[in-house]
Amino acid sequence: MATEFDLSPPEIPEPTFFDNILRYGLFLGAIFQIICILSILLPSSKSSEPEWDQSETKSLDLTKKQKPTTPASGKKAKKESKKKR
Repeated sequence: MATEFDLSPPEIPEPTFFDNILRYGLFLGAIFQIICILSILLPSSKSSEPEWDQSETKSLDLTKKQKPTTPASGKKAKKESKKKR
């Protein structure tokens, strides 16, 4: 019953060069992700109207000004029948 236990700390190998690169790369990646998330949550808009809103309203104005030209349905049916032959 008198068994001796090895109470010394386990041998941990020294981190290699690749291990260090991996560790610091992961830290930098995490910091970059936090910065990206914060930039989404805390936008710093200097103009009164965001840039994407201005381009959206311009595109809506252009679509309103253009009148759609649709060909007559009779001509369309004739063209389709010729293609079928």
